[in-house]
Amino acid sequence: MAIEIEHKFLLANNRWRTGIIRSTPYKQGYLSSNSNVSVRIRISNTEAWINLKKAAIGNQRDEYEYPIPLPDAEEIINNLCQQPLIDKTRHLVPYQQHTWEIDEFHGDNAGLIVAEIELTSSDEVFAKPDWLGIEVTLEHKYYNNQLAKRPYSSW
Repeated sequence: MAIEIEHKFLLANNRWRTGIIRSTPYKQGYLSSNSNVSVRIRISNTEAWINLKKAAIGNQRDEYEYPIPLPDAEEIINNLCQQPLIDKTRHLVPYQQHTWEIDEFHGDNAGLIVAEIELTSSDEVFAKPDWLGIEVTLEHKYYNNQLAKRPYSSW
């Protein structure tokens, strides 16, 4: 079983931008998102995946992700996914022993930037950079599947 263990944070300032080692645009759409599971399609530049994730609040969730052909993903996103789509750029920023994933949202979620750290265990200790703001791991509205239903621009 694949388990995702992560924490989500807002950002306190823009100092994280000086540490970016890679940025990747993502477009993702949800085929289903209910109280049990979310099923999404994600496309980057030349790759695509289908992802199934247990819909649970907290820092640990079951998650499965598999590559799919890019043309199939584009058709699914355009014809089957719920609207609006999630449009974001993921920036990778190393800090001490971890690499932070910082999602800068565009479109209906423009203005929202969320930092995530993935851990190997739920009790793993991690260093918090000075650009990190408040933790929002337990706030449902910051999850991508919820941003697709109720975008940041509507808050």
